[in-house]
Amino acid sequence: MIDKPLLAGVMILLTLSLVMSYSLSTYTVLHFHYTDFHFFIRQGLAILIGFVVMVILSKMDPDKWFSVVGLSLFILFFILMVAMQFLPSSLVNAVGGAKRWIHIGPISIAPVEFFKVGFVFFLAWSFARKLLNKTKMGFVEEVRAFSPYLGVFFLAVVIIAVFQKDLGQVVVLGATLLVLFLFIGSSMKFFFTLLSAAFIGVIGLIFFAPHRMARIKSWWSTVQDSILSMLPFESVQNLRIETSVKEPWQISNSLNAIHNGGFFGEGLGNGQFKLGYLSEVHTDFILAGMTEELGFFGLVLVTFTMLFIVFRIFKIASKVKDPMYYLFCIGVGLLIAFSFILNSYGISGITPIKGIAVPFLSYGGSHILASCVAIGMVLMISKKVPRNAAGEIL
Repeated sequence: MIDKPLLAGVMILLTLSLVMSYSLSTYTVLHFHYTDFHFFIRQGLAILIGFVVMVILSKMDPDKWFSVVGLSLFILFFILMVAMQFLPSSLVNAVGGAKRWIHIGPISIAPVEFFKVGFVFFLAWSFARKLLNKTKMGFVEEVRAFSPYLGVFFLAVVIIAVFQKDLGQVVVLGATLLVLFLFIGSSMKFFFTLLSAAFIGVIGLIFFAPHRMARIKSWWSTVQDSILSMLPFESVQNLRIETSVKEPWQISNSLNAIHNGGFFGEGLGNGQFKLGYLSEVHTDFILAGMTEELGFFGLVLVTFTMLFIVFRIFKIASKVKDPMYYLFCIGVGLLIAFSFILNSYGISGITPIKGIAVPFLSYGGSHILASCVAIGMVLMISKKVPRNAAGEIL
């Protein structure tokens, strides 16, 4: 029996995604002269296909099909991410020098969304085979044992952060990798060494990319007063930058939209900041647009539903006996959690905007399908969990 509470939680968010894709796309529909139901229909098709794929995967025998599906995702979409850099412009359009989508007729595919799921499978599959049975290792042994995975991750960083200019996805993958290292027994010394190296690497990627540097300066201009006022040292005041830096109007309007929603919201369809103030609010800023219309109460419900989904995934992980299934479930839960945290922090101005979709909510076929594939694989695994006569996890 599959985990029905997990499926129910996912379907609640997917249904809300469909509703908000219609409600929040008003300005974009008018601006580009689309039909009223343009985004509703496209999102509906993605959700329908995703649901079918999720159900099909959930009915498969994990002992027979899990590794086949996971390895196919990892290899196929890694090859696609490399190949898309060399595909003609008729298939791959460069936006700001970044090639992120493959266009086939009316369909656009973002390979990185599916690669994330495949990458988590690769880690779970390889960790379970090579590292879980190892005794306690010294620091040098850890470096040797984990270096192949860091090598694969470095290749992903080059492809995703450099060629696709998508640092947010790298942060999500890197954070997931670091936590999984802890779950298979890496030492805290090794963990913090990697964390320090990752921090330096992110800083380097920011400094060598002018658009990222401009985004950091724009974000810092809005938070510098509140942060620097808490620090008593005179020298840190040199970190203050001129307010002539272009104001991050997306963040400003996002915060205003959230504030305007109050506790119960303006009502479905009655949001004001979706009318050109927040560009394509139904994508990365869907939480802000949704909060304006459904209020803080709606945001709390979405947050608790997301937490419930992650909790059910972790609960399934804690009950399965196969270490590969265990690590994969942990990895999927981390992907969902980190994506939600990075997006919510970004729209509220706590961190710079990363361009990360909200799992199961943001408009976009690729991320919806990839999320449904990941959940389908978790549901496939959930059949291996011991249950009582009522179907509850023991």
